[in-house]
Amino acid sequence: MPILGSLIKKAYELRSKPLDKRRKINCYKAQKRELLKLLKRAQFTAFGEYYNFSKILKSDDIVKSFQETVPAHDYNSIYKKWWYRSLNGETFVCWPGRVKYFALSSGTSEASSKQIPVTNDMLKSIRKASIRQLITTSKYDFPLEFYRKGILMIGGSTHLQYNGMYYQGDLSGITTGNLPFWFQHFYKPGRRISKAPDWETKLSEIVKKAPDWDIGIIVGIPAWIQILLERIINEYNLKTIHDIWPNLSAFVHSGVSFSPYVKSFEKLFGHPIIYNESYLASEGYIAFQNRLDVNSMEMLLNNGIFFEFIPFNDLNFDTDGNLKENPKTLTIKEVEEDKEYALLLSNNAGAWRYLIGDTIKFTSKQKNEIIITGRTKHFISLCGEHLSVENINRAIELLQEEFNIEIREFTVCGINHDPMFAHKWYLGTEDEIDPEIAKQKIDEYLNYLNDDYRVERMEAIKDVFVEVLPIEVFNKWLKKKGKEGGASKFPRVFKKEQVAEWEEHIKECLNLNK
Repeated sequence: MPILGSLIKKAYELRSKPLDKRRKINCYKAQKRELLKLLKRAQFTAFGEYYNFSKILKSDDIVKSFQETVPAHDYNSIYKKWWYRSLNGETFVCWPGRVKYFALSSGTSEASSKQIPVTNDMLKSIRKASIRQLITTSKYDFPLEFYRKGILMIGGSTHLQYNGMYYQGDLSGITTGNLPFWFQHFYKPGRRISKAPDWETKLSEIVKKAPDWDIGIIVGIPAWIQILLERIINEYNLKTIHDIWPNLSAFVHSGVSFSPYVKSFEKLFGHPIIYNESYLASEGYIAFQNRLDVNSMEMLLNNGIFFEFIPFNDLNFDTDGNLKENPKTLTIKEVEEDKEYALLLSNNAGAWRYLIGDTIKFTSKQKNEIIITGRTKHFISLCGEHLSVENINRAIELLQEEFNIEIREFTVCGINHDPMFAHKWYLGTEDEIDPEIAKQKIDEYLNYLNDDYRVERMEAIKDVFVEVLPIEVFNKWLKKKGKEGGASKFPRVFKKEQVAEWEEHIKECLNLNK
């Protein structure tokens, strides 16, 4: 359908320049407008009346009044006091009307699923952001024919659980079930296959249908997309995925840092493709990559979300990554580049000053561009080493580059090592690497990347251990936890209480293979 490509190119030509100018000048004003709209819409809800939104709206400084009146929430605090009421069918709790959908989200740090409200207003904002991202493809100079190609989107099942009052499931399943009619022609694998709740069934069905499709874009989490592409290549005895999908031109990834996966993906393609990152959380569409020459994403500041930024340090978070009372919060105009912040947001689904659990850094304040650095509870700081997910990803990336190997999955934990501490790394790979050499190299990289680590390595971190494992050990763990496929991610850090269970799982897997 070339007309779609023509419309997208024309839309971008008409809108891109004015948007760029407004973005540079009015980012804070755009955020104030979003907050104003959110407060007006929710002022007569139970939450809005409790915190007197009507009074906040009359104040001289709405942002300051909002921050001083409404406390910061984590999931437990907002669920126990407010969201449970929406789950019980009550209307006008935190947002006007009845909440029809709840996204099940455990991130990679919680044992049980969180139930995040998703409203029709939020779904409209997500669709709006998706269209804006689609418009940016005109920058890539794809031929008009490209816009006839299929878009393969691999997420959670679109088969949602319904209890008589609301539907619940993975956000990707909720949004896929609400795709606009004009997009149905392009969407693969289609409604029937996407409803399959079992990952293996869905995978087999996609592999079976692969020769019938002409895919131009793939969307999904890298680990599961890699498994899918390898399965298709093996099934049809191909050299690369381009032997079956010659027009595949872009991979839109999300959820985790893509850098450690680049080496593995390059082997799957017959020619270079464009990698594009998006940031769609259970709480809304936060950012997407808007420039070809960067690995960062531009925040969406006028799309139903008001953002605040909490400096990710010991003043605002305890040693377990829990938010302290009365944290210092900054607005978009107060942030600085290359400093780590935890994201706090208020959205058009009834999340108010809500800590989503991700940490980010601004790479360009002028362009409002960010990178995701990790999770508030995914770091190791046994003795002040402050080892972040960003450090962990970079160390693995350097190890792959130096030894020309593929590390498909990995995680690390802090352990007691008499009389002090140690770090233990688990690397999932089918390639050969001496664990002792991997240990020495990872330690060397981290000493260079992290000053706090270097200091503590001389004092309190007495050793580093590395265990090399088959990739199936990691995949079986996710399957055991009910997180196989779709939008599930393997945790980059295991906390102390999880280590024993993980070690027992490793023993079970290795014994089965003997």
